Amino acid sequence: MINDRFNNRIKINQEVIASISKIDQFKGFWQGGINLSPRTLNRIKSWVIITSTGSSTRIEGAKMSDEEIARFLRGLNAKNPKNRDEQEVAGYADLMGRVFNNYKTIKLSENWILQFHEIVLHFSEKDKTHRGKYKMTNNTVVMFNEKGEQVILFDPTPPYLVKPEMHAIIEWTNEQLESGNVHPVLVIANFIFEFLAIHPFKDGNGRISRALTNLLLLKAGYSYVPYISLDEIIEETKADYYLSLRATQKNHKTKKEDITPWVSYFLSVLVEQTNRARKLMESQDPEKLLSEKQSQIYALFSNKELGVAELHSFLKEKIPKVTIKQALSRLVKLKLLERIGQARGTRYRKTH
Repeated sequence: MINDRFNNRIKINQEVIASISKIDQFKGFWQGGINLSPRTLNRIKSWVIITSTGSSTRIEGAKMSDEEIARFLRGLNAKNPKNRDEQEVAGYADLMGRVFNNYKTIKLSENWILQFHEIVLHFSEKDKTHRGKYKMTNNTVVMFNEKGEQVILFDPTPPYLVKPEMHAIIEWTNEQLESGNVHPVLVIANFIFEFLAIHPFKDGNGRISRALTNLLLLKAGYSYVPYISLDEIIEETKADYYLSLRATQKNHKTKKEDITPWVSYFLSVLVEQTNRARKLMESQDPEKLLSEKQSQIYALFSNKELGVAELHSFLKEKIPKVTIKQALSRLVKLKLLERIGQARGTRYRKTH
């Protein structure tokens, strides 16, 4: 039976048990100890929509920085997206806002997944004919290497099997989440792997998978999810993300099926999310909310003004300019830096 296949490929070991224990321990800690004001939480959630949108679209090849996305989304109501990157950003930001605000009323169903696809590609002219619909032709899963070249990871489910295979994994996931026989985090990991293996849409599968991950974690009670960007952590560990999928995909639909590499990666991302959420809870100091690279960039500011090019040079070009721009955007949002000037002449300085 297919349900047995889904159950049997989940292998429990000490590493899995330890990771789940950390995640669940923090889940209770957050629910019982969060003391940030609703206003602060709303501000953080708005920023996470921006960072998640930036990360999720960049994983798929878009180039917009978080700062550019924030500026674009502020003016979105007054103008339509004018290029592919803006179209993808507008769609994913809309979807993430809906997930964070309405997850209690959204069910895991074929209709909702098709609706997610419609939303994420809503602004995309080139995807007009297939948005909200399963793929009609074969597709391949690719990654981009450091040179920007496409590398084929695997060939997913053919179109004629998409509907029955989606039905099977959706049904299994809902049954397991309701019964509690398998830990919800492992159920979610299993669902997301199978979704990516099926790759049901012509385009947008990666973004849909990350939106569904956020949705299912929220529905399972992990209420800190809107305040720490899961997509950002995945972008930062993109090489491991692809490697774990590749390692797991090799034995998909064989007698040796085992999703341990993917589960290990998935749990590592969730543990890192709890680490960052803990910092958020315990912090009255915005500096504690910074990642290692953001802290490194902030440390270069004393009483001087700096621009992106200077920072890139000071860091001996070890941190890409796009990462520096994202870090600066984050530092401005936390009111640790202020922006002076515009466009290429933009410089930054400490606020205190």
